[in-house]
Amino acid sequence: MTGNFSLLNLFTGDLMTLFISLVLVAASIMSWAIIIEKIRLWRVQKKSPLKIKSGDNLDLVVDRMLRPFDKNLWFLSMVSYVAPFIGLFGTIWGVMDSFASIGVNQSVSIGVIAPGLATALGTTALGLIAAVPAAIAYQYFQRRADDLYDRLDDMRKEMKTKK
Repeated sequence: MTGNFSLLNLFTGDLMTLFISLVLVAASIMSWAIIIEKIRLWRVQKKSPLKIKSGDNLDLVVDRMLRPFDKNLWFLSMVSYVAPFIGLFGTIWGVMDSFASIGVNQSVSIGVIAPGLATALGTTALGLIAAVPAAIAYQYFQRRADDLYDRLDDMRKEMKTKK
């Protein structure tokens, strides 16, 4: 890392840090796009609740009705689990950079180790910024989808017993 330190260098100090930062920012953006889409979908569902109409294959009807509510939840789950580890890798990379700077400069001054440590903390923060909203949204939307499935499944069972 160079002697010039800026907030931009916190996330783009070298190629590996830049790559880690870009992966985490992309994961965060994609997570927020999914979250916004799910909020929109649930608002529409609240205005016009799903109802099962008598049909040939009630099991298939329930599965098809639930598909949009489950779509892409796997991605939120993955980001919530993986992003902290990617951030941790950035932390390790920054600490290794600090140790390399100590070796090159033969000095342990704050000016030598601070840039690497700041990068380490920056990538850690990006990992958490990506993971926390994804984890909360995944749990929230998964619970709502499970509740909706239970309601539709109860309707399906009632229709089968009436036949």
